[in-house]
Amino acid sequence: MTPPTPVVAIIGRPNVGKSTLFNRLLGARQAIVDDLPGVTRDRHYADAEYRGRPFRLVDTGGLDPSATEGMLSLIKQQSQVAIAEADFLILLMDGRAGLTPVDEGIVQLLRGVDKPVFCAINKIDTPKSELLLADFYRLGWSSLYPVSAEHGLGLDELLEAIYPLLPDTGSPDAHAALRDVPRIAVVGRPNVGKSTLVNTLLGQDRVLVSNLPGTTRDAIDTLVTVGERRYVFTDTAGIRRRGRVQSGVEGYSVASALRAMGRSDVVVLLLDAAEGVTEQDTKIAGLLLKQGRACVLLVNKWDLKTGEAGAREEYAGTLRRRFPFLAWAPVLFGSACKPDSVQELFPVLDRVMTNFTTRVPTGPLNKFLQQILAVQPLPVRKGKPTKAVRSVFITQVATKPPAFALFVGHPENIGKAYVRHLENRLREQYDFLGSPIRILIRQK
Repeated sequence: MTPPTPVVAIIGRPNVGKSTLFNRLLGARQAIVDDLPGVTRDRHYADAEYRGRPFRLVDTGGLDPSATEGMLSLIKQQSQVAIAEADFLILLMDGRAGLTPVDEGIVQLLRGVDKPVFCAINKIDTPKSELLLADFYRLGWSSLYPVSAEHGLGLDELLEAIYPLLPDTGSPDAHAALRDVPRIAVVGRPNVGKSTLVNTLLGQDRVLVSNLPGTTRDAIDTLVTVGERRYVFTDTAGIRRRGRVQSGVEGYSVASALRAMGRSDVVVLLLDAAEGVTEQDTKIAGLLLKQGRACVLLVNKWDLKTGEAGAREEYAGTLRRRFPFLAWAPVLFGSACKPDSVQELFPVLDRVMTNFTTRVPTGPLNKFLQQILAVQPLPVRKGKPTKAVRSVFITQVATKPPAFALFVGHPENIGKAYVRHLENRLREQYDFLGSPIRILIRQK
């Protein structure tokens, strides 16, 4: 039996370099980094490994033990949850700034935590800067780990200290089982309820929720288990109109949301029932279509419209007019804060994921193509005789999304109208609800 993957949480006051260290240990830029304090707000998880032993790394927001209200208080709650669920802790402090009262407050908080704590001092990047460690020895730790997260210095010593505590799984890749878990990205405009939906699905306050737009900044992955099925949900930052996106942190947040959309299997586009469909909703829908992702449209805050006869049909009609290119996407109505409502999402996700990964055998596919051609032959150039339908061949060349190559004698004759007709017939025959289809016309 494989032992559970240990959780290693990076904690510390704001702006000491936690996200930089997080990215450096992963070897990839997953967390947003900026000189401004308070950029990271939620708990940010990622799978890592060192010398063949895996662990779950957690980046946290800047912790201020004295915070009692506002955003810092919410970040404090998230950090406390990370401390409680972690197996080991990396306390990161800023060597250049020296030991501060906030650092001492965090140390006092950790005195009552019965878990290994590795005290790392950041921004120690030259031999002369090692003198800055002296102030931190009065905290009582016998071992301090000088590091430079920006330059990658001292990380081997830190990881070597953690290594003996990591269980030996006997496999160089203990996370291979997660590769086949469906990835679901929750996207939408700011403040439509994306984080609320993820928290409701998980049954806990996994990500920060606030009435203030722009609360979420990083794309946050969360593993959700329903029965024997597992899903990775990614909460993303709200995507505003390009002209309104500010440079810096917000620009990184939007870019992170777009990357999360691109690496997902299914995108849940969250819409606001009270505000209706906006131009920005249409632009976001166009982005997910361009990236070839499966899609489910979820109309949130529908409980505010209860009692209005025909409201659901009217809204669905509006979606068909505004999103004619997503006519194949299922539409759900619910409230992100009500568990009974959002549980209806999972059967739809299972069906959509099945369609997104469907592979149709070539033999039955070509028999069906002959039936289509018998009713609607291929277009031909004016004055040219109709080619025999048996000279046409089709095969599926990819999944995620399903892609088909249609081999014909004269590709220039096949227009968009016929491609749409072929796509509609394929959907009628093989479902493909929630999944885009790509049809490639090739010279035989």
